[in-house]
Amino acid sequence: MHRVIDSGKFTMGINVQKFERDFAQYIGSRHCVMVNSGSSANLLMVAALFYTKNSKLRLQRGDEVIVPAVSWSTTYYPLYQYGLKIKFVDIDVHTLNYDLDQLEQAVTEKTRAIMAVNLLGNPNDFGRIKQIIGQRDIILMEDNCESMGATYQGKQAGTFGVMGTFSSFFSHHISTMEGGLIVTDDEEIYQILLSIRAHGWTRNLPKTNLVCSDKSDDPFEEAFRFVLPGYNVRPLELEGALGVEQLKRLPELIKERRKNGRLLQMTLISHPDIIIQQEIGESSWFGFSLVIRPDSCMTRKTLVLKLQELGFECRPIVAGNFAKNEVVKYFDSEVFGRLKNAEYVDRNGLFIGNHHYPITEAIEALKQLT
Repeated sequence: MHRVIDSGKFTMGINVQKFERDFAQYIGSRHCVMVNSGSSANLLMVAALFYTKNSKLRLQRGDEVIVPAVSWSTTYYPLYQYGLKIKFVDIDVHTLNYDLDQLEQAVTEKTRAIMAVNLLGNPNDFGRIKQIIGQRDIILMEDNCESMGATYQGKQAGTFGVMGTFSSFFSHHISTMEGGLIVTDDEEIYQILLSIRAHGWTRNLPKTNLVCSDKSDDPFEEAFRFVLPGYNVRPLELEGALGVEQLKRLPELIKERRKNGRLLQMTLISHPDIIIQQEIGESSWFGFSLVIRPDSCMTRKTLVLKLQELGFECRPIVAGNFAKNEVVKYFDSEVFGRLKNAEYVDRNGLFIGNHHYPITEAIEALKQLT
């Protein structure tokens, strides 16, 4: 950070570009675009699909997008903001990702896109999701903001859809204080993201590009040429420089989180009152969910009090059943079937944090939850 400060260059520049290159290489994607938050990453991911010339990837207002009922608010808001029809589908109590049978039944000829959210470090079963999509022109997007470093069948989560988003918020797997990233293999989508990240102008595009006509060789003429309805969600050089250094540590950070995850599984897999998250692929263990078993006499209030007495900080499982929130009255949305598992987790679940340092003592203390 001092090196950046001494340079006197603070807005998006060479440090951000290096972090983007390094992150794309780590994840295994052709392209990466850094923005100021994971929420902004979701916003640009949705926006980019409105401006692509590729009809197989292009969304328009009124298109139906399937979403899991449990996620964070900014999974859903960009879909509302771009006039898309949101269809809530139930989750699986054990994995906390889609109930795949419900997802399969929810897909119809009206379905234009599926938003896959990898919750608390746990990747989705992308083999089954790809089977459900089959040959239909359904766009797969990934909100991977909680699951950096997770893998499914050896492939990084966030790389199964046309785009995947990540967060480097201060409490996540790596931290750039605030920050988000979008990865894609699609060249046109990548260039659209470069434009709409900064005002919708041409400044960050190559001379010959896939978004607009060739750029002028006169920098003055090209300085304020706007071609797409964009935003200003640029990151800072300070954040890019932090990202470069944090990424060097990421493999070790994930390794240590997984050690803690394995210890938790061994400790609580047969707990009489608590269900822990069932791993799909290799989770990066953002945190540890604790869901009270249906046949338990324990209440969540009791569980919270016991955890607090043991020194644990705890949170609801992301935003719980998001469909219950008052804000949904503004959405064009529907619920497929019943959200019984999302409702159950909403009332009976919570999660506690994980870290990249050993937390053996903390996990041992969880045995006292009886």
